[in-house]
Amino acid sequence: MLRALLFILPLALMIYAFIDCLNTPEEEVKHLPKPVWAIVVLLFSVVGAVGWIVAGKERRPRTGRGAGTGGWVAPDDNPEFLKSLKDEKRDGVPDPDPRADEDPKKRERDEDTEN
Repeated sequence: MLRALLFILPLALMIYAFIDCLNTPEEEVKHLPKPVWAIVVLLFSVVGAVGWIVAGKERRPRTGRGAGTGGWVAPDDNPEFLKSLKDEKRDGVPDPDPRADEDPKKRERDEDTEN
């Protein structure tokens, strides 16, 4: 079993680094052109894969829970959304359709009887 791990782990590392190299946008690749990195990873196996992981790609530090990353933020965690709710309440802007919670079929029947 240990012999298999000595073969499988470097192979898995090389495959990971090669696929990561291919999927990385050209502007995030550092030091060498992307095709050269792919060849280095394939020819020099473990050394090339470790070289790619350590020095070949521009790595960005991770930030906590989407804050400041420009990613999606739930409305109750979004301070801009909460501020807009307070502004609406303060300005007294009514809801666009007060009957929005009603059943649509009932609304259609009411509109037909009005006409």
